[in-house]
Amino acid sequence: MKTFKKYILLPAPPEEVYLGLTKAQSIQLWTGAEVEFEEEAGTEFSLWDGDIVGKNLEFDPGKKIVQQWYFGEENEPSIVTIKLHPDKKGTSLEFVQTNIPEEDYKEFTEGINEYYLGGLADFFEEEDN
Repeated sequence: MKTFKKYILLPAPPEEVYLGLTKAQSIQLWTGAEVEFEEEAGTEFSLWDGDIVGKNLEFDPGKKIVQQWYFGEENEPSIVTIKLHPDKKGTSLEFVQTNIPEEDYKEFTEGINEYYLGGLADFFEEEDN
């Protein structure tokens, strides 16, 4: 099992980025796909028409989101921790994911970079135009 960690800078304050990650309507805007999401610990969620499914574990408004992402039945849960750090340019988003199956790592992290983090970056950059 592998761990993936990445930082991205977003030109928006942490409170706005947090809303973009926790409000179903906002998530739908930057993913461009069906979303099922509630900002409540213990609830299950679905992003990209079910391509990413999991369970919400913890919310610290404006600062942190902890989720469990599912990789099939046989694998132990993958934990995603998103931390939002204030930065002079907006927000430094820290994305850490543990327990990514070795055989899925390359393809999965490419998808995270392009669609999840890339989608977020595009969403917040377009808002400023």
